[in-house]
This record gives sequence, C-alpha cells and structure tokens, in this order.
Amino acid sequence: MPEHTEALPRPAAGHFWRLQAQDVAWLIFVAALILTIPETNYNYTILVIVIGAFQIIEPRLTLFSSTRGQVVSVALKLLLSYLLVGWSHGVSSLYYSIFLIPVVSAAAIFELPGVVLVTAVACAAYFSFLLPVFIGDFQLPPDYLDVMGLRASFFAIIAFLVYQQAKAKRDQMRRTEEAAQRLAETNRELRETQASLRRSERLAALGQLTAGLAHELRNPLGTIRASAEMLHRRSAKTNPEVMDEMAANITSEVDRMNGLVTSFLDFARPLELHPAIAELRTVFEEVTREQADLAASRNVRLLTGGAEFVPAFAFDRNLLRVALSNLVQNALQASLPGQEVRLAAQQSNGEVNIFVRDSGEGIAREHLESIFNPFFTTKPKGVGLGLALVAKIVDEHGGRIHVSSERGKGTVFEVTLPFE
Repeated sequence: MPEHTEALPRPAAGHFWRLQAQDVAWLIFVAALILTIPETNYNYTILVIVIGAFQIIEPRLTLFSSTRGQVVSVALKLLLSYLLVGWSHGVSSLYYSIFLIPVVSAAAIFELPGVVLVTAVACAAYFSFLLPVFIGDFQLPPDYLDVMGLRASFFAIIAFLVYQQAKAKRDQMRRTEEAAQRLAETNRELRETQASLRRSERLAALGQLTAGLAHELRNPLGTIRASAEMLHRRSAKTNPEVMDEMAANITSEVDRMNGLVTSFLDFARPLELHPAIAELRTVFEEVTREQADLAASRNVRLLTGGAEFVPAFAFDRNLLRVALSNLVQNALQASLPGQEVRLAAQQSNGEVNIFVRDSGEGIAREHLESIFNPFFTTKPKGVGLGLALVAKIVDEHGGRIHVSSERGKGTVFEVTLPFE
C-alpha cells in the first residue's frame, strides 16, 4: 500500500470521551440506517453499529495514526463494508454505497496509487457477489450488470474527487510549512546578523569611549604635570603657599581622573538586567526622595503623577530608578528657581510611557542628536555619561527614548517601555 503524506492528528488523551460534532453526525447516520431497515436482520443491525462505532473511535486511537495503522484502518472498513453488503442480499443489496466509506477514507489520506488500489479492491469486492449468479443460484434482472458497472464508476469518480481535494489541502499545508521553515531560517539569519551588528556597535562604542576618556584625561594630566614642574622649581620650594596650591591642584585633578575612570567603568560594564513584576509608583517615590535635596536647593518643585494608574509590569527596578533619577536630575539642573519639573507616566497599547518635563532653557537643536553620545556634555563640570547610561538602560529593557526641546521653553524626555 503506498504511503500517505502525513499521519492524521489525534485528540489528546483527556479528550477521548469528549463528544465531537462529527461523532454526533455518525450517531445520527447509524440511527437513520437502523430505523430504515426494510426487514428484520440482526446481523445487519450489528454491523451498522460496529461501523459507526469504529468511525467514532478510530480517530481517537494512536494505533491508527501511523502509515501502517491507516492501512489497517482502511482494510477493516473494507471488510466491514463487505460483510454488510453480503448480509444484506449481496449483489442486490440496497447498501452497496457503504463501500464509499473505505474508498473516501483512502482518498483522503493516500497518494494516487493507494487510492486506485483501494478503489479497485472495493469494486472487486462488490462484483464478487456475482459469483452465485455464475454458478447458477439465481438470475439477475436485465441490464443489472450495467447498473453495477455504473455504481463502480461512481466509486472511482468520488474517490478521484476526494483525492484531488485532499491533495490540494496537503500541498497547501506543505507550502505553508515550507514557508514557515523559510521564515524561521530568515529570522535565524536576521538574529545572527543583528548579533553581529550589536558586536560591531559595541566595539565601535568601546573605541568611542576610549577616545573620549583619553581626551578627558588629557586636561587633568596636563594640570598635574604643570603643578609637578612648578614644585620642582627652586622658587616654589621656598614658598609654602605655592607648594600648597600645587599640591591641592594635583589632588583635585587626581580625584577628577578617578571620577572619570569610575564613570567610564560603570558605563562600559555590561548591564545585568533582572526584570521582575513591580509597581512603577514605588520607583517614582524613590526618585523623588533621591532628588528632593537638589530640588529644594534650586527652589524647583518636583511633581509626580500617573504612576499609580499603571498596573504592575516586568522591569528592572534598580536600573530604571537610576535612569529616571538621571533624567530628573538633569531637568532640575536645567530649571530656574520657581519652575516645575514633572515626572509622569501612562499605560496604553501594550506600552508604558514615562515623561520627564521641565521648563528650563532647553537644548540647542544642533545638540539634540548628540546628547546620548558618551562624553558629550555642555556642562562645565559634566562627564557626559549620564544620558548615555540612560539610553543604555532603556535599550536593555527593549524600550526606546525620545527627546523634544525648544530653547527657552523646556525639554521633554519620553521613555517608552514594553508592558509585559
């Protein structure tokens, strides 16, 4: 028997006794056949019940899910159909069409050679009931052979039509599976390309960071060298005030260099994201406490809102606190006395939007594209890693950050995080 293209799906074990729509249909068919029996025939009745029960139970048994199992299933249907026709007057049986059950079953699961073979066997089984005629037991009505040939022709026609439909479905499923495999392969290649791109970006960022650190270290190193040279001068050795000043310069610049290196290492160190379900409201409260002294010293009001309406979701609480605290600190430093800084949030469309607004001097348009670059700063004593770290934290969360600013009217930072 030729192999069919794929095994039919089977219900889960827990669904074995659950009645399906097709089961109800088979029960109705069996009841109709029994109620319309033209004569009392218990063999016939029992066979009809067995055929209906087999049609209901067969899809639930894993025994019939393999290729061999399907062959056995069709063979059993052929046997039951043969017995039913044989016990209901054989060649003159009104139930000859029961042979369509194995024929249609084969057409639905086998390739064309298997369908032809099963259809031929069904026709041969039907015509085998002519044997009593040939040995002289009884006479056929006129033209009855033509009628039987016509019935057998319909077996073949129906088998071919069902086979065509089933093959079209199988081809469509095969194309869908192939398309899904191609898509999965494309996604895998895309992930590999993205990973390679991220590695290249990390190397480029590391080079940029190193160049920026080297540039930032030159100034304190120059001051230290100049101060050291001054200390070696005879005039400085006889002047304690000059020596104290030079020593103080060296200490200050060493501290500055240490701060630069520490900031550099903090930024360059890979972030370890530890997301957990938490409330954004608690993060807002922590940021407010951290920046309360700075807000008071600059006489700027720090207002928060909206976080209490955002349901708990997955994020790294410590890292997000660091990012928002940096944004709020920058907003406070950019604000004038009497102004306000607002920290707000809202949740919509599967995302959480967090806003940090100030009414300060704003950011120059030519600087907007550079503010997230490492070591870019417009502050006299700034290092330029704060916003770069914020962008890195947001990116690790799978979010995005956007800034809009207008000179003299203030700045708005919008952090968008996935709501999971």
